[in-house]
Amino acid sequence: MLFGQEHVQRYLETDGEEGHEWQGTTVLILTTTGRRTGKQRSTPLIYRRDGDDYVVVASYGGSDEHPLWYRNLRANPEVTLQVKGDRVNARARDASEEEKARLWPYMAEVWPQYDTYQAKTDRPIPVVILEPRA
Repeated sequence: MLFGQEHVQRYLETDGEEGHEWQGTTVLILTTTGRRTGKQRSTPLIYRRDGDDYVVVASYGGSDEHPLWYRNLRANPEVTLQVKGDRVNARARDASEEEKARLWPYMAEVWPQYDTYQAKTDRPIPVVILEPRA
């Protein structure tokens, strides 16, 4: 099973032929800029489309801390994502409360563990919208 940096490497090497389909759902590679180092950091994340936008969840398995990729995009919301062989520049933002109310069940439909993760932490788990840039 692909996971972590091995997942990123195989995904990038094969333009998503390996790694886009994962455990019954789909994965993109999100690249953020490190808030302390300025280095590019790539993370495999479950995603779904919402119109032209991409939606991801900053669950971190229900940890009380936000994942590093989320902390990075809070410092610099300009990101790159890759879906299969397509690379897209995007701007990341948190879903509004209204958007989250609609998008959380939409995401949990393909990854029911999100509900379990939220039950494990008092931290409101962010739903992140990645808006493609022209």
